[in-house]
Amino acid sequence: MALPVANPHPPFNITRASHVVLTARDLEASRVFYADVLGFIVSEIADDALYLRGLEERAHHSITIRREAGPAVCRRIGLRVFTDDDLARAADYFQQGGFPVRWVEVPHQGKTLHVDDAIGTPLELCAEIDEVPTKLQEFHHYKGASPLRLDHFQIVAQDVLKGTLFYTALGFRLTEYTASDGSRDELWGTWLQRKGNPHDVVLSNGRGPRLHHFAFTVPESRDIIHACDVAGSLRCPVERGPGRHGIGNALFVYFRDPDGHRIELFLGHYQAIDASHTPMRWDLSDTRRSQLWGLPARATWFSEASEFPGQPPTAPSLHADPVTLETFLANQY
Repeated sequence: MALPVANPHPPFNITRASHVVLTARDLEASRVFYADVLGFIVSEIADDALYLRGLEERAHHSITIRREAGPAVCRRIGLRVFTDDDLARAADYFQQGGFPVRWVEVPHQGKTLHVDDAIGTPLELCAEIDEVPTKLQEFHHYKGASPLRLDHFQIVAQDVLKGTLFYTALGFRLTEYTASDGSRDELWGTWLQRKGNPHDVVLSNGRGPRLHHFAFTVPESRDIIHACDVAGSLRCPVERGPGRHGIGNALFVYFRDPDGHRIELFLGHYQAIDASHTPMRWDLSDTRRSQLWGLPARATWFSEASEFPGQPPTAPSLHADPVTLETFLANQY
């Protein structure tokens, strides 16, 4: 099977991964984690919502956390389009393709469109978010990990190929992928981008759809270590890392927020702007794709993720047992 190829003339112009909408039971606990531990800027605290952004960002929010009772979920992942005309074209495209769309009012955003992707991931598309001053050169605000900007989402996908075809039709380009050993017939993971670096949306095989994590860039490697030190002093556990991924080349660390949502802080990936960029292939058995050095992730890193409301996860079309920290240690003795 040939690899999915990006549509060079997409029906509308998606520019980048933009924002994420989460729920939480305790907004103050969320504020402490994101602002005091990790160093995010609090844009606004409302009665039922917390709005956060990175130091570089000029949009009012890249993380919205809404207070809700019950199990925490990811309500939407956000994608920016270039203009409102692109939103209108998106609505026409999805309706013609049989994807139900809905126009909604969202605080601090312009016209906003809701639609689910081909595997059930709830998307939120908008062209405008209220602009606020950047804190990029206000270095007295730098603390925790000094997060700069939202970079990508990783979605646990029950059908990676189906999801990949959805996004390549919208102009997303494949930068790296995981496939069965010695074959291109089975895609286990795809790294897809619109903004010219390795990824805006990652699809990984598993019970889905679920949000595995969202990721922010940090300025320097020492910011990752400092975030771990701050987390340790405030008794906030590190879930995985620090380490370096093979895919994307990022130096990384993962945390879970008070409601279990997973965030990655990273730096060190590369550009993939040219149309001639050849996607890099990784065999499924090559564990370096996940981590070039350091110990493997715990089993919960593979099995746990944030669910989407109204989208019960289903079993994946492919199955393999990942190399976990537990199995790795068991095999050492």
